[in-house]
Amino acid sequence: MLHKNIAVVSCLVALPLSLFTAGAAEAGTGPAPARASTATATDCGPGSLPDFNAGSFPHEPTVDNTWLPMKPGTRSEFTGTVTDLTTSPPEVHTHRVVSIVTGLTKEIDGVRTVVLWDRDYSDGVLGESELAFFAQTEKGAVWLLGEYPEEFDAGKFTGAPNTFISGVDKARAGIAMLAHPAKGFGPYTQASAPSIGFLDCAQVVSRKANILKIDEFNPLDGASVGHQQKYYRAGVGSFKVTASSGDSQEFLNLVSTTMLDAAALAAVNKRALAQDRHGYTVSPDVYGTTERACAGS
Repeated sequence: MLHKNIAVVSCLVALPLSLFTAGAAEAGTGPAPARASTATATDCGPGSLPDFNAGSFPHEPTVDNTWLPMKPGTRSEFTGTVTDLTTSPPEVHTHRVVSIVTGLTKEIDGVRTVVLWDRDYSDGVLGESELAFFAQTEKGAVWLLGEYPEEFDAGKFTGAPNTFISGVDKARAGIAMLAHPAKGFGPYTQASAPSIGFLDCAQVVSRKANILKIDEFNPLDGASVGHQQKYYRAGVGSFKVTASSGDSQEFLNLVSTTMLDAAALAAVNKRALAQDRHGYTVSPDVYGTTERACAGS
């Protein structure tokens, strides 16, 4: 399928491209509504795929959901391990993730999004550099609208095969964080891209005081991949990741959160913009269908 390659730098406000009805999964205030359709490679079960409504997002992106706040300039660092249980004895590798909320925005599927830049290190070596795109509706739910993850092997760029953009090749945006998560809600779809076998599902396990626990899994990957548990603290966001099963188990803890000054944020924006530009060469038929990221709204 051919797509129009939009290479124009633009931060103009976009008009909504779709006006569908948002369901209960948007708010997260009760059980997800059942639907007659059966689960497919694009959802996590009947009623799990939220209806996308570009008109429910504000013109200027702000993500201030207490469970997943994204203030530009926030730098969060996580450290931990990944254990490979397929070897004897199991191999343990150090894991470090640096996540920065940039000062950039990017239009995805008719919605102006906040750009998150994540770098993933294994045993001290960069394995992935990802741009991810989030937006919050007027009601407070945070949606994931796409990812552009560049992969590296021994420091050498190898490609970005797991790129997905909502609205391209049947990829669908999903809810990264409910507006009002409640115990037992789900499963709900966080995002799906059938062309690359990507399907993130989530279930709210518990919510006690200011701590939220969510179980995440991809039913397409089978038991060998297992489940992840992600923990969130009100006003902070994610602070811990654990694994309950699977052949490769990841454990992470938040070790620092800082606010970048203006100069440091400008440097981050410059590097993220360079990766954004690179994406048009690497993934012209998927990432190349989007407008360029840019500073501000």
